[in-house]
Amino acid sequence: TYIRVGNVKADVKIAFNKVGDCLSSEYRFENLSTSDNPAIQFGDSSFVWTFGDSTDPVYTGTAPLNHPYPGPGVYPITLTLTDTNFCNSPVTIDTFVRINPLVKAQFVTPAGGCAPYTAIFDNTSLAGQTFDWDFGDGSTGNQANPTHDYPTPGTYVVKLTAHDESTCNKISDTSMTITVSAKPVAGFSYTPVVPVQNKPNIFTNLSTGGVRFNWLFGDGEGLIKTSMDTALHQYNTTGAYHPCLVAINQFGCTDTTCQDIVVDILPLLDVPTAFTPGKFGRNAVVNVEGFGIGQLSWKIYNRFGQKVFETNDRRVGWDGRFNGQLQPMDVYTYTLDVIFTDGKKTRKTGDITLIR
Repeated sequence: TYIRVGNVKADVKIAFNKVGDCLSSEYRFENLSTSDNPAIQFGDSSFVWTFGDSTDPVYTGTAPLNHPYPGPGVYPITLTLTDTNFCNSPVTIDTFVRINPLVKAQFVTPAGGCAPYTAIFDNTSLAGQTFDWDFGDGSTGNQANPTHDYPTPGTYVVKLTAHDESTCNKISDTSMTITVSAKPVAGFSYTPVVPVQNKPNIFTNLSTGGVRFNWLFGDGEGLIKTSMDTALHQYNTTGAYHPCLVAINQFGCTDTTCQDIVVDILPLLDVPTAFTPGKFGRNAVVNVEGFGIGQLSWKIYNRFGQKVFETNDRRVGWDGRFNGQLQPMDVYTYTLDVIFTDGKKTRKTGDITLIR
């Protein structure tokens, strides 16, 4: 335990400034402290400097110090009077040094899109207090992260300028080119316009600017084409449908058009009596044929009563094979149970001749 005697006080003050050019990260620190008694002055270790960058404290007097910093950042500075010759010791002065990075303008956005296109700009600039945008179409803006509409196809050079008076270079700019592509125009006609019973619909592609086409017939079925060829579709149930055509161009831009049509389906059922599997052509597979078929169960047997084929899918036919082996030329019997889309049920039996 000790008792401090005396009333000499110190007025602790500091000042600092950058050493070197604008890019320098070295600072000079001045200890401007004074004693209120000229007879009692500071010694060589009356003070402790800390510079906020994990370096060791520096014990010193009032001599100026130069201190380099590792890079941009905010560094807390303290100067502490520890000399017990002064009645107000210890006393600490706090301040900070802010070393700003160079301002660097930069942003990211997709390289383009389909007209009308809304560009979303993500400003990733380093530093920067204010921003100026030139969207390349005569429009400008000053938001940090703007959006901008491009209704017309074309190539646009977008420029971002970042300003920051606290940095050494104060201003920076960067540019990027955005390409806005035209959309194709989808269009089609169809026949018959007036429903004809059980007649397939023929869809004629009238699109312009497309290289790929996605037909959606409105009944859960579709077709993809890479040409302007017509599309043929047989509906299975009487009713109204909303077929659509999606046209896609080489840039991935799309356009969609739809129409309303009405079809008339009379439920009918038939099974061919012969086919020639193992050859090319329409007769290589035997299928259930007809209109308005909702559900079916079709089973085919050989002369020994062995089941050689079964399906519940009206689109799947028999190719004359059983366990991967083409069956011999013979007469095969079948049973066919069908529920039509109007709810009516029927059973049909018969035979099919396999010709080789």
